[in-house]
Amino acid sequence: MGTERAGSAGTTTFSVLGADMAVHGNIVAGADLHVDGRIEGDVTCAALVQGEGSVITGAITARSARLSGTVNGAVDVADLVVGKTARVLGDVTYDTLTIEQGAQVEGRFAPRGANAAAAVPDSLIAVRTTA
Repeated sequence: MGTERAGSAGTTTFSVLGADMAVHGNIVAGADLHVDGRIEGDVTCAALVQGEGSVITGAITARSARLSGTVNGAVDVADLVVGKTARVLGDVTYDTLTIEQGAQVEGRFAPRGANAAAAVPDSLIAVRTTA
């Protein structure tokens, strides 16, 4: 399942879950992961590429992800691209976000970490003053 590819910093490893495969259980990968099959469980990896026919039922945690299939669960990704064929059913947290026209998301969007404070309008921030 693992394959090597040449990258700018040398050789990196990625794993592929083919369209004919189904996994029942959590997946934790230190490398990049390309999913074309079905996963029923949480996915944690460095970078995720989800194919159009893929279905992930569980939470996704990654540094970067490009979603093109169906996700039924929470998504927590620093650099997220939701492709035009994607359908996400769950809450999404991100640092940077791109949503292509045609993508479907049913859930809440919230920036992670330091970006969360920047996303709150000044009119909603309470400031305590002394008179």
